[in-house]
Amino acid sequence: MAGRNPSKLVLKLQTFTARPQCQCASVLRVASHRATSTTSPILVRHSSTTAYHPPQQTSSVDPTEVSHFNALASSWWDPHGPSRLLHLMNPLRHTFISRCLDTPALPNDPPLPSRLRYLDVGCGGGIFAESAARLATTDSVIAIDPSAEVLKIAQGHQRRDPALMAPGRLTYKNIPIEKLPVGPSEAEKYDIVALWEVLEHVNSPGPFLEHLMPHVKPGGWLVLSTIARTWTSWAVTNVMAEDVLGIVPKGTHDWKKYVNENELRDWFDRKEGWGQNGAMKVMGVMYVPGLGWKEVPGGEGWGNYFFGVRKDA
Repeated sequence: MAGRNPSKLVLKLQTFTARPQCQCASVLRVASHRATSTTSPILVRHSSTTAYHPPQQTSSVDPTEVSHFNALASSWWDPHGPSRLLHLMNPLRHTFISRCLDTPALPNDPPLPSRLRYLDVGCGGGIFAESAARLATTDSVIAIDPSAEVLKIAQGHQRRDPALMAPGRLTYKNIPIEKLPVGPSEAEKYDIVALWEVLEHVNSPGPFLEHLMPHVKPGGWLVLSTIARTWTSWAVTNVMAEDVLGIVPKGTHDWKKYVNENELRDWFDRKEGWGQNGAMKVMGVMYVPGLGWKEVPGGEGWGNYFFGVRKDA
């Protein structure tokens, strides 16, 4: 993006978000309370009510994004390659999940089981999925991704560890979330539904999140990471990371698709059955060259962040 005019980016963002992203969808307009962030209606709802309605059966998968990550498939497990920052971020993902699980339960919440069921959506080459499957507190991990090429890499790496090949321990599926069957009973749903570095790559974030929600058990958590849509994040992720330092492959990020933390929080506030009594968590994070990913209080207002919300019982 070197040489691009920021004012033109704003015009493109306004044009992009002004178009309806799905037929007959009402747009949830969320104004940012931070002067450094833009104010586009990035999240889309299918109903003006707070009741849950099944989203339309349209795919959130962007073929351009899939092609981009297909090209990176062979280097996914190279800790010094294009996916290096994902490897370095992974420990903080588990730290964030632990904080979510430590949130005091409400009186009606069922206790979480001693062994957790995970659903990793947009799992890529399996960095998080493998690490979750190795935890003593894990019952099983289902990891899905729309890219068959990337999943071949994930499955090949899984075969290197016999412990990961135990029946039901780690299962990869080449399927988008829209086509993943919802468990017929609560026991067959998931304690943790994870969405790492995915939300900023889908076409319609709101409908995409609605497809995830039925898969979460009551008392379970939906956890994700994404990037705030600010001038700072544009400078850091698009200009510095991609164009100047080259630590992220060019074309990885589309600034127009970034989602602000307050947009997510407001969207879930309007959803019945989610985040009751403040059961939402956020952690701002930043990559520091030479030191790795670090927690940055308040960083969710301008850059990378983790977000978690608990499903009410």
